[in-house]
Amino acid sequence: MPLSSAFASYAAATPLGAASVLHQPYTPARVSVESANAAVLAKLHADLAAARLGGGSKAVMRHRSRSKLLPRERIDAILDEGSPFLELSPLAGYDLYGEEAVPAGGLVTGIANDATVKGGTYYPITVKKHLRLQEVAAACRLPCLYLVDSGGANLPRQAEVFPDRDHFGRIFYNQARMSAAGLPQLAVVLGSCTAGGAYMPAMADESVIVAGNGTIFLAGPPLVKAAMDSSSKGGAKVRGAADPRAILARILDGSKFDEFKANYGRTLVTGFGRMYGQSVGVVANAGVLRSDAALKGSHFIQLCCQRGVPLLFLQDINGFMVGRTAEAGGIAKDGAKMVMAVACASVPKVTVIVGGSYGAGNYGMSGRAYSPSFLYMWPTARIGVMGGEQAAGVLAQVEAEKHKRDAGSSHGPAAPSRAWGPQQAAAFKQAMTEKYE
Repeated sequence: MPLSSAFASYAAATPLGAASVLHQPYTPARVSVESANAAVLAKLHADLAAARLGGGSKAVMRHRSRSKLLPRERIDAILDEGSPFLELSPLAGYDLYGEEAVPAGGLVTGIANDATVKGGTYYPITVKKHLRLQEVAAACRLPCLYLVDSGGANLPRQAEVFPDRDHFGRIFYNQARMSAAGLPQLAVVLGSCTAGGAYMPAMADESVIVAGNGTIFLAGPPLVKAAMDSSSKGGAKVRGAADPRAILARILDGSKFDEFKANYGRTLVTGFGRMYGQSVGVVANAGVLRSDAALKGSHFIQLCCQRGVPLLFLQDINGFMVGRTAEAGGIAKDGAKMVMAVACASVPKVTVIVGGSYGAGNYGMSGRAYSPSFLYMWPTARIGVMGGEQAAGVLAQVEAEKHKRDAGSSHGPAAPSRAWGPQQAAAFKQAMTEKYE
C-alpha cells in the first residue's frame, strides 16, 4: 500500500477529535506548562524540606537532649567551608511504608545515619541507598566517611533486610573490598552503634569515637539480657549442638580430616580434607564464635587463599559471643577481621547451612551477601538477624519502654490501650517468637 494511502486509511478510521488533538492551538483555558511545573517543583521542595526534618519534632528533641547534632549538621561541620555536598537519594523511603514514615530512608548519603528516624536502623530502602552510594564510591574511587549512629538492621523487617545478596551484609562486604582496593574507609561513632551498626567502625581503616556519646556493642543491653534469658531456657545444655566432625566424616573422602589448630578456638572447627579427590578447606561451627575462634578462622581462610584451596563453610551458628567480657576482649574487632577475610577471599566458596544462621555469624561464615559460589540449605536451616526467642525478648523490652514513655508523656491516668504488665508482655513475646521462628 502506498504511504499516502496508508495515511488516508488512518485518517478515515480515526475520530476527528483524536486525530487533531496534537494540533490544537494554545488557549488560556488550557493549563500552562509554567504553572504546572511550578506546582510540581513546589511539592518537590516541600517534600525535600519534610525529609530534612528527620523523624519528627519529638525524635529531634530527644536527639538534641543528648547533646548530639543532626546528621546534616554533622556533615556541614566536617566539610571545608563553602565546599559543595551532593546528597544522593534524599527522598528515598518517601511514602514507601504507608503510615510508617522513613524520611530519606533514615540515611544521609555521604554516609551519615539519621538516629531520629527509627533509631538509625536499616530499612530495606536504607540498605538500597547505602549500597548505591558504595557503588558510586567504588566506581569513582572515592574514600568513604561513615558518620555512624545506628541500631543496625530493623528487626521487624529482617526478612527484607537480612538474608539475601544485596541486603545488610553486603554493606560490610563492599566495605572490606574497597579497603582492600586502597579506598580509605573512615568512621566516626557519634551515638550508640549496636549489631550491624557496630561493624561499620570495626571494619573501617580508622575510627573515631565521640567521648560521652559514642558506644560500640555487638549486642546492646536488650539483646544481652534476651540472649542470657534464652540461653538458660534453650541453650546448648538443654538442646545440645551437632558435632561438625560427625558431618565431615560423612562427606569427606575416606572420612579423613586434618584438623587445623584443634585445641585453639574450639567453637570453630577448621581443617583440610578431600571431596571427590579435590582438596578443600573446611570452616565449620561448633558453637558461638568467640574472639579466639574468629582469629583462628581468619588465619585459616587466609592460608587457604594463599594456597589456592577452595573453602567449604558449614553454618550452624547463633552469632558472635555477646556480653561485657566478650566486648572488652575485642569481639567486634576480631569478628570484623574474620568477616573481612571472608569478603576478600580469592578462592571459590561453598556454603551449607545445616542449622541456625543468625546475625553477624551469617557474615563470618560466608552467607549469601558474601558471594559464595553456591549456598545450600538443609531442611533444618534457619536464617535471621537473631533467633526467635532473642528477637521476642528484645522487642518486648522495646515495647515496654515505648509504653512507659507514652504513659509518661500523657496527662492524667494512662489509657487502657497503654496498659503493659506481665500478662501483656508474655502474650507479646509468644506472638513474636512464633513470628520469627
